[in-house]
Amino acid sequence: MSCRLVVITEIIAPYRIPVFNALARQPGIDLHVIFLAEADPTQRQWLVHKEEIRFSFEILPSWRRRIHGHNLLLNWGMDSALQLASPDAIVCGGYNYLASWEALRWARRNRVPFLLWVESTARDLRSGSIFLESLKRRFLEQCDGFVVAGKSSFEYLNSYGVRNDAIFTAPNAVDTDFFKQAAEQARRNESEKRRSLHLPNRYFLFVGRLVKEKGILDLLEAYAMLAPELREQVSLVFAGDGIARKELEKQAAAIKPGSVQVAGFLQREALAVIYALAETYVFPTHSDPWGLVVNEAMACGLPVICSSAAGCAADLVDRQNGRVISAGAIDELASALNEVANDPQLRSSMEQASTRKIGHYSPETCAAGMARAALSCTETQHA
Repeated sequence: MSCRLVVITEIIAPYRIPVFNALARQPGIDLHVIFLAEADPTQRQWLVHKEEIRFSFEILPSWRRRIHGHNLLLNWGMDSALQLASPDAIVCGGYNYLASWEALRWARRNRVPFLLWVESTARDLRSGSIFLESLKRRFLEQCDGFVVAGKSSFEYLNSYGVRNDAIFTAPNAVDTDFFKQAAEQARRNESEKRRSLHLPNRYFLFVGRLVKEKGILDLLEAYAMLAPELREQVSLVFAGDGIARKELEKQAAAIKPGSVQVAGFLQREALAVIYALAETYVFPTHSDPWGLVVNEAMACGLPVICSSAAGCAADLVDRQNGRVISAGAIDELASALNEVANDPQLRSSMEQASTRKIGHYSPETCAAGMARAALSCTETQHA
């Protein structure tokens, strides 16, 4: 059975291109992707590699504003785009845009199975608005099925009364082959790469937006709690940008001894290098639906220290390849940093475990899960 599948998602994110390319290759899937915008310049500085796209797509006309911290994105042309695409099934990434509601209404009118792609977890920071919660429940009740990234989002849907048989897992993925190969190449040219990016010999690494919700100030405080002799040996590097950067740099300057560097935002090629030459990746976030940076770090063979608030923690991080700490627990974080930094044999074992585990989180695996969801709902519709 073949399925004309339309995926609706916000922007052309670089980590989604390999997944959609793999989805377009899935047996029985005829893929078309509708992007609500090409990019979000208010939040991301990614380069969009359109030359790597191997699937049919379009970008809807849009208008975007960020008002009091809220992202307002308005689109037009959703109905006509869906009519022209003539899908057998729709997978929609999220319910917080008007375009998502328009797509849901179109699907109901045309009796097309509508699946919601959910990455939310119970640990995400939310406004607590009763109105927004009621809208969410109304949206969920009208969906025919759900695609989730992993265990945390599966459990989140269960808390809303969604049946297990309506939930399909498509494990969240990045281009693991790219990061693995780029990391191997960086290590073969280690001295040159360290000099070019001004990297210390040993360092803990954080990659992500420099905002307080990512736990970056917690990490800085935990690093300052380490023994002075350890801080003299192991530095701390932040790669990213955001509104908390100035505060981070100000507090970092007060840590002596020790070395804290803020490398700024890096595109994927330089990012793979900075992962490859680090000792440990640290993700102390207070709220994150998943945390694809953890996938990237593991693809580069790093041990991971991750907060339990990250959606990926339940799937990707365990005692074999890292440590899971409570969000905001600075003492726990400092203890984990100290343990991993002082035990080379433990780090080596964790590196190998990360490499083994991330092999099951490839774009092909994610695509297969999404294809299975679409084909299953389409078969049910025609039964």
